Amino acid sequence: MRRAGPDDAEASAKLSAATFTETFGHLYPPEDLLAFITEHHTVEVHRRVLADEAHGTWFLEADGEPVGIALAGPCSLPHPEVREEDGELKRLYLLKRVQSAGHGERLFRTALEWLERNGPRTLWIGVWSENHGAQRFYARHGFVRAGEYKFPVGRARDHELILRRAPQPPA
Repeated sequence: MRRAGPDDAEASAKLSAATFTETFGHLYPPEDLLAFITEHHTVEVHRRVLADEAHGTWFLEADGEPVGIALAGPCSLPHPEVREEDGELKRLYLLKRVQSAGHGERLFRTALEWLERNGPRTLWIGVWSENHGAQRFYARHGFVRAGEYKFPVGRARDHELILRRAPQPPA
């Protein structure tokens, strides 16, 4: 596992588009999926995020190739209780071939530790309402449902849950 930087923008965009498509692509008409990928997973978009010190991105690599990604940063979820100092796990994706081996847990912990590097704070996650496995995973780590919203993928609007975890005392 390693921290990604601006020079990793192409790999980050490619992996993010591939994992999103592999996990959720079957839910959308091709034109909606393409619109989402074209808007959110371009090299330029990823380069901006990777250069922004308020965000952190990590790759899980296998044989020198990224196969998993975590992205964390300031919370941008549409919830009235989100504060400027709150953090968000924005992305946690693994290619299917490396899932169920504890890699997601490692990426998750790395991102959360980074979010709390300056002390405990409220953390947020948006998760698809039908992704029950992810919801159970986050619940095991203290995240509880705090709201919901519609997540746009092209013209489609997914029912997403907003999860929150109160600041955790230092271990």
